[in-house]
Amino acid sequence: MSDNVLKLGIPAGSLQDATAELFRRAGYKITFSSRSYYPTIDDDEIECLLIRAQEMARYVEEGILDAGITGHDWVLETQADVVEVCELVFSKTSRRPVRWVLCVPEDSPVQSVKDLEGKRIATEAVGLTKSYLEKHGVNAKVEFSWGATEVKPPQLADAIVEVTETGSSLRANNLRIVDVVIESTTRFIANKTAYETEWTRGKLDNIALMLEACLAAEGKVGLMMNARRDDLEQVLEILPALQTPTVSSLSDPDWVAINTIVDETIVRKTVPQLKAAGGRGIVEYAITKIID
Repeated sequence: MSDNVLKLGIPAGSLQDATAELFRRAGYKITFSSRSYYPTIDDDEIECLLIRAQEMARYVEEGILDAGITGHDWVLETQADVVEVCELVFSKTSRRPVRWVLCVPEDSPVQSVKDLEGKRIATEAVGLTKSYLEKHGVNAKVEFSWGATEVKPPQLADAIVEVTETGSSLRANNLRIVDVVIESTTRFIANKTAYETEWTRGKLDNIALMLEACLAAEGKVGLMMNARRDDLEQVLEILPALQTPTVSSLSDPDWVAINTIVDETIVRKTVPQLKAAGGRGIVEYAITKIID
């Protein structure tokens, strides 16, 4: 067993299950207990701590954690001085960036941020909102919201700045988006001092490699088939490859084997075309990781 141990922060809340699933696909099994903030992981060189994404960057900066997973928005909000090891484009419901948006009630006269001069804005991201207002030259009162931010306009606030992925909660509360304050994706961050040590940097870079490989493979499948050499050119014209398809000779000199990676969405259209062009023994197989 190694004497080195990586202290890793796992985001509690909305990103928790998505993070655990990504780590599972990368080869790490994280197990949560309903009574503990210390998830177990099947790697003796890692200790996990379950902590809110909003606080993650601060604890990583202070060295309480060596590394953690949180949104880029919370790194900016806390102004934490950390290393961003890699970007991980995943969230609780989609693979799109989340957006912090400026919203007002549907019937509000506000049409732009300029109309909020002297008004009251409620948000959990006070720092981000103040920076946004400063950039636009607007003076408004920004109040921290402890939750249920969507219900505060118009009685408790003139506008809100809230995070959204799909916008469904905003629409359900009769809110209209005025502007996008910032788009954010998930980041794998590290303490600067810890990342300077050879062992920690190597451990984090290896974890990042496997996590990114899983995300790169999403929506991709492999296709392999045989074809006559005389049909090779027309088969290759049909294949949209992630990279140049691999073409290998077979024991029969008149035939070749073809292997490539494609978007899963095109398979149902492409496979019949490949067969018509001369592809034979066509096999589709799952791709779990892609490492460049």
